Amino acid sequence: MSKTILAIDIGSTKICAIIAEIKYDKVSITGHGIASSQGVKKGVITNIELASKAIKKAVSDAKRIAGSPISSATISISNAYARSLNSVGIVNILHKDISLKEINRVIQAALYNANVPNEYEVVHVLPYNFKVDDQDFIENPLNMNASRMEADVNIIITQKSSLNNLKKAVRSAGIEISGIVLNGYASAIATMAEDEKELGVAVIDMGGQTSNIIVHAGNSVRYNDFLGVGSNHITNDLSMALHTPLKIAENVKIRHGNLAEPSNDLIELPIIGDEDNRNEVSLEIVHSVIMSRVEETLMLLARSLQKSSLLDQVGAGIILTGGMTKLKGIRELAQEIFEDMPVRIAQPNDIGGLFDELKDPIYSTAIGLVFHSAGKHTEYEINNNNDLLYTQYSPPSEDASSIPVAPPKEDDIRENDRIDLGDIELGGTVKELQQRQVDYTMERKKEERERRRTDFSIEDLPEIPTGNGNPFNKLANWARQLF
Repeated sequence: MSKTILAIDIGSTKICAIIAEIKYDKVSITGHGIASSQGVKKGVITNIELASKAIKKAVSDAKRIAGSPISSATISISNAYARSLNSVGIVNILHKDISLKEINRVIQAALYNANVPNEYEVVHVLPYNFKVDDQDFIENPLNMNASRMEADVNIIITQKSSLNNLKKAVRSAGIEISGIVLNGYASAIATMAEDEKELGVAVIDMGGQTSNIIVHAGNSVRYNDFLGVGSNHITNDLSMALHTPLKIAENVKIRHGNLAEPSNDLIELPIIGDEDNRNEVSLEIVHSVIMSRVEETLMLLARSLQKSSLLDQVGAGIILTGGMTKLKGIRELAQEIFEDMPVRIAQPNDIGGLFDELKDPIYSTAIGLVFHSAGKHTEYEINNNNDLLYTQYSPPSEDASSIPVAPPKEDDIRENDRIDLGDIELGGTVKELQQRQVDYTMERKKEERERRRTDFSIEDLPEIPTGNGNPFNKLANWARQLF
């Protein structure tokens, strides 16, 4: 079984489209396209037509490389649109065994109990804690015996008007939307290690015009925040301080942006509006300008982390990703600002077929969208289409007769009904899991019929008594002579 997916990261400085193929739990990138972002500022759509053209160009390039006509995509949505709500759901377990139906019910109950404003739409419902009867901090309640279950969830919502503008820009490019994922959540999926998920970690994505922070603790995203500052602000600061064009300031940032080792060397730079004359500038000034902006940005993000009240649950420290993390010395500066917490710079986790160009922190969100589409999301999640996403697949029962032929209902998918698809860990909606069960069941029955036909022998026919009184005697003798 294979599936082709398209992921589109709609950023403020670039649009990145990636096409990948999923075969069971193996994900391989087959094509990608990158276009300069237009009509997007600080994560918000400001011109639908321009944004649509940029999206269409990136997708067209990806299709040409991959040779795929796919037209449905999972897209990113900026943290600029989003805010979070916490809620709790409680349900009784009628049959005493917790199935997917009960898990879906308790998450939906938490969503129902939340006070979601009318002008907002739900993007993710992410449970971070289950309680079964009197037992708290249950990692996975599936198949447990209980009479009552509770779920604490983090609900990520976004303004309907802003979301609709984003959808219009994508659909105007000829792309249908199959899923929407918060970009900070996608970046976390692409960069976190399993130990970091277990211990709790804060993921900070520092992009071109924006920075965002999410806290992953308790098996899920617990907190997200947004800051409208990115590496482009450093470029603007340098341009004004050095009185040089923006393109020159960008080159200075890339070549001489060093937070660890200031230099007294002098460089000559052109003057804005005067191509004939140049100014001599000390790299000490360049260091001071960059340091001021980065330090301020990190301090605001540290303040946001304090505001989350989850600092004591961030045992694995800080992950920094995104374009601004390419500045030399930013890791050491971050460790000072975050009070000696462990800090590491992260590029996207390994993925099959990863083009060298994509092995860069600036593509963490795009790779995270691919992973999310491949089922590498949280263990349980309600998505923007109100579908329950589920990552695990339990081992099968040895009794093949227990596998239902008709598509099972959600509450029928229990431990004894599972089927073996090898080492598959590919996630999806409940409906997709059910369909895979049905496909596998039909294949098993087909193989059984073939085996029975192959194993049949005329010698297996029972002995028929001889004599003229038996009407089948002649027929049986004729069959034995024939075979």
